[in-house]
Amino acid sequence: MSRPARSRRDRHGRGLRGRLVPDGVPLARSRAAQFDDLVLDAVEDLERRWEKELAGVEFAVEDVPWVEHTSPDEVVLDADVLDDGSVPLARVLPAHRDGTREVPPRIVVYRRPLELRAHDRDDLADLVRDVVVDQVAVLLGRDPEEIDPTG
Repeated sequence: MSRPARSRRDRHGRGLRGRLVPDGVPLARSRAAQFDDLVLDAVEDLERRWEKELAGVEFAVEDVPWVEHTSPDEVVLDADVLDDGSVPLARVLPAHRDGTREVPPRIVVYRRPLELRAHDRDDLADLVRDVVVDQVAVLLGRDPEEIDPTG
């Protein structure tokens, strides 16, 4: 009795290999890329109103925050960190001098903690916008309602 011939693309019974969706559809983009788009959308909306104040500000996305632990039960967060409990969601890094060069202010948004708090994509978009607005308010020393009156 001989074995039936298998397609080389279906080795070990794992099914066909390759992309399941074509490029160009939203599902083909990674979660990280979709999250980056949400941050960019929020930033672009704010830059229309606060163009001059946000001219030199850098925005960044990191997957997870780096948190300093002093003991297993204690988490130390700097004052410039927006957190939920003891989990950092975003951080403002003010402008500073690094040797001879000036480092511009930076707002860092942490992807995974925000994704875990959102129920769906719309909720995530709202949460990202709220966090970006809050961090811009901290950086500019203003009230979040002043930064985004619609929020």
